[in-house]
Order: sequence, then C-alpha cells, then structure tokens
Amino acid sequence: MAKSPTGSSHPPIRHLQTVVDVLETPALARIYAHILDDGPVTVADLVEDLGVPQGTAYDYVEKLETAGLVEKVRDQRPCEYAAEPVTLTLTTDGNSRTIAPALIAAVARREDDGDIDTFVDRHGLDGLAQALDYAAEYVEGSVNARIAARELDVSPLEAEIVLQALEPVVETYAVGE
Repeated sequence: MAKSPTGSSHPPIRHLQTVVDVLETPALARIYAHILDDGPVTVADLVEDLGVPQGTAYDYVEKLETAGLVEKVRDQRPCEYAAEPVTLTLTTDGNSRTIAPALIAAVARREDDGDIDTFVDRHGLDGLAQALDYAAEYVEGSVNARIAARELDVSPLEAEIVLQALEPVVETYAVGE
C-alpha cells in the first residue's frame, strides 16, 4: 500500500526539478543566489538590484518558494524572502556530484560573464562543476592552470580563463573548505 509523504511540505521531486531549472536558467539562478547572499529581500529589491522584469521576478520567487528553496519571512507587504543554502548530491553510475550554492552562483554569472557562458556551452554543467572544484584548488595555490587544463581536458588558456572567472565564486562561497 502506498503511503502519503510525511514531514516536509515541499515534495522532493519538485525540489529536484526546481534545482535543475535553477541550473538551466541563469536568471533563476541569479535570483536564488541574490536572495541567499543578500536576503531577506523583497521582489522590488530583486527588480532594482538585478534588473529583471517585475513579472519574471514574481514568477521565479513563487517557483523557488513552492519548491522550498526560498521562504517568505515577512507576510506584510512588501513580503520579504530568504533562502537557505541548497545541497543536493546526485549519484549516477557510481559518479557523484554535489550541487551547492557555489555551483548555482557560477551558473548565475553566465549572463554577465561570457567566459563562464562559453565554458558551459562547450563543456556543460558537469564541466563547470569540475572547473569549480579546480578553481578552489587554484585559489589556494595547490593547482596551476596547466594541471587543471590536463585534468579538465581543455587548453591551458581556456583553463586559465575559466579559473579566473570562477575565482570570485570560490572566494564568496569558500569552495573546498
């Protein structure tokens, strides 16, 4: 006999679907990252700070709230929203990847950073996640761009470019610590 889910009012599959949407939609990732970093914020703050259309901001906040990635922390108008860091580990065919705020922040930078956008176009989100791991080691000085290039199977120039582009994400989110 099937049982109804207990506990969280945010179904896990919907949560997963929204995390995937966040990774595939840089504007949605920007909104989540902004709420996480600067929250609590209002939708008007998002419109002003990020330059997104008001309707889009409301739609995306509602989507994030429905999935439990953000929560309303003030009900009086204007409503304020805050976010908790999402951590989701996926394992397929014995390979694991953890989706954390740093990866979402890297995706969020795609709209403003052509180097990250080009890297994702060429190597996908898995490549970006790997590059983010190497960027953490690059920032701490344990890996140089040549080693990262070899491991990522990219040219040394491309590695240097993406590692430098990801450096602010690593520093903000303390990746690798």
